[in-house]
Amino acid sequence: MPHVTIQHFPAALTAEQRFRLVEQLTAAVQEAFGVEERVVSIALVPVPPEDWDAQVYQPEIARRGGQLAKEPGY
Repeated sequence: MPHVTIQHFPAALTAEQRFRLVEQLTAAVQEAFGVEERVVSIALVPVPPEDWDAQVYQPEIARRGGQLAKEPGY
């Protein structure tokens, strides 16, 4: 605990970009929750644009309402 899942359109991240993303997210989660680095897990899940509404928007965004920490602007 804690675990972060990032669902995103497929993107060709370089190894450096992926490393920096994970490093920065890990640091932010550690600071916010006051946990050690070793307990943080992060998943990067590519979702094709044509599947976004059914796989992400409807179940994860639209139905969560007040549970979202940040809502999208679309």
